[in-house]
Amino acid sequence: MKILVKLLVCAAMLQGVTLPVGAQDMKDMWGTTRRSVTTTNPEGRGQLFEWGNYAMFIHWGLYSSIGNLWNGNTYYGISEWILNKNMANIDRTEYRALAKKFNPKDFDAMKIAQLAKDAGMKYIVITSKHHDGFAMYHSKCNKFNIVDATPFARDPMKELSEACKKLGLGFGFYYSHNQDWTYPGGNGGPAVDAEGNPKTMENYFFEKCLPQIEEITSNYGDMEIIWLDTPGRIPQDYVKKLVDVIHKNQPKVLVSGRAGYDLGDYRTLDDMEIPLENIDGLWETVDVTNDSWGYAWYDNNWKSPKEILQYLITTVARGGTYMLNVGPDGLGNIPEDAQAALKASGKWIQKYPNVIYGAKASPWKHALPWGDIVQQQNKLYLAVFEWPTSGKLYLPGLQTGIKVVNLLNGTKKQRLKYEKDDSWTVFQLPSTKPDALISVIELTMDSDDVQVDNRQSLDPEIGVRNMSVRFAETTGCEVYKSSWMEKFGEWKHVYCINKLNKGGKVSWTLNFKNPGRYHVDLNVRGDGKSVWRVETDEQHFIQNQQRASSLFCDRPIGWIQIDKPGIHVITVTMQGGDEQTDLSAITLKPVFFE
Repeated sequence: MKILVKLLVCAAMLQGVTLPVGAQDMKDMWGTTRRSVTTTNPEGRGQLFEWGNYAMFIHWGLYSSIGNLWNGNTYYGISEWILNKNMANIDRTEYRALAKKFNPKDFDAMKIAQLAKDAGMKYIVITSKHHDGFAMYHSKCNKFNIVDATPFARDPMKELSEACKKLGLGFGFYYSHNQDWTYPGGNGGPAVDAEGNPKTMENYFFEKCLPQIEEITSNYGDMEIIWLDTPGRIPQDYVKKLVDVIHKNQPKVLVSGRAGYDLGDYRTLDDMEIPLENIDGLWETVDVTNDSWGYAWYDNNWKSPKEILQYLITTVARGGTYMLNVGPDGLGNIPEDAQAALKASGKWIQKYPNVIYGAKASPWKHALPWGDIVQQQNKLYLAVFEWPTSGKLYLPGLQTGIKVVNLLNGTKKQRLKYEKDDSWTVFQLPSTKPDALISVIELTMDSDDVQVDNRQSLDPEIGVRNMSVRFAETTGCEVYKSSWMEKFGEWKHVYCINKLNKGGKVSWTLNFKNPGRYHVDLNVRGDGKSVWRVETDEQHFIQNQQRASSLFCDRPIGWIQIDKPGIHVITVTMQGGDEQTDLSAITLKPVFFE
């Protein structure tokens, strides 16, 4: 996955400080290629990618047999990096010797493929070779593979590709094209071969990388995706050779954006990143069912079925595809809890397939306080993550007329009443939500050209929670993206602003349906105390001092008054304090007196 830098101190990971610009690992692995993107779908390629919107990622290899436990010590972080100097820093000879005992006798290709199908996923992408250099298929050009080097002596990739074909699923491979930590000349690998002869990237590329790309694109049937990763400073002409070979052997395949040099067919966001706003063109986000991509013995921090669905629906609503990872253990088993969560969320998708398959991005271009929206031609599907207790659901800014509103429960439909209230559409809901996970309301519109005012609005019941600075106007300061690791390789991403103590201003334009008092929280991170001022365009303000901590968290500022309904500007400034204190979001909750 994303190349991980050697951090200067462990605290940097925990506190979310900006990663050191000069870190050699980051420069070597990513270079200037991490944002490659194609904005249109190449003709005939990636149909399941664009229509299916949901896929299974699988990280499985020698590292799975370690499970982050090495010589009696547990290493917390993503397990496929256990060999690396930032984790257990295992001797390469010792690591290669693990193959002699690697025997995933429980591996069942049909069981895994069936799980993906039951989960509602439309294709599988699995690691054919990760950074450790071990091939999980029968490579003829290098013996360090699961058939020739292990007692298992079978090609599980052949079995899985055939199982996917039988079940009507697409299939694809991940391949680490730049990094190879065990082959001489590969990035991160030894500089000399076993005889002491110097080796370079050229040796690795033509002796192993290019031949293995030929193998995986020639011997496993039709494919959907070839997922290249971490291009770093691999020469551009090498990447072009790989992409040309892939497209020659697999004319309908899509190559991931992480191929490098803008040579991929679509964009891949940062690991574990769900965007806040719609993104044009073909793109995906890749995420994990727990915290690690590969199997880690301790990692039971599973996403619940509802969380999986929320991340999936939100990704689709932003215009993208969601690829969710599982990490089988050293015996080839996917953990039972991950299976249970995937199957439960899959049953929901079976009930509401139009929310996922073929669905297009939300006309609002961002999430709403109670959930999110996708579009299918002249139908809007409102996915209600948080069922309102008032019996009313408030939809802001809809300008196109509605023909029919139905509350769905699988194939059953219940007609709903609604009314227009200025710029709001208000739906009358039953007190009990029809679905335990996420309920769905179907709007049949007068036209498939749905027009909306997509300004951010405060829900009369919920308010607005964690409204990112990404949606604000700034004066004298700038929004930047902060990324950090909670554990090694477990990435978090937040948009924020610092140096507000030098006169900067952050202003949100928000639509208030109701006047009244609103409780304000600011989501901040930093060191020491700061005085915050929040004011409205009606000349009301509140001011308070709060201490920030090293982790982002909400800090209460107080109650503020809104006199009239409609559009208002809320401005935040900082009166003194530490310039490194970051502001990421504002929360406004209505204060009820009855």
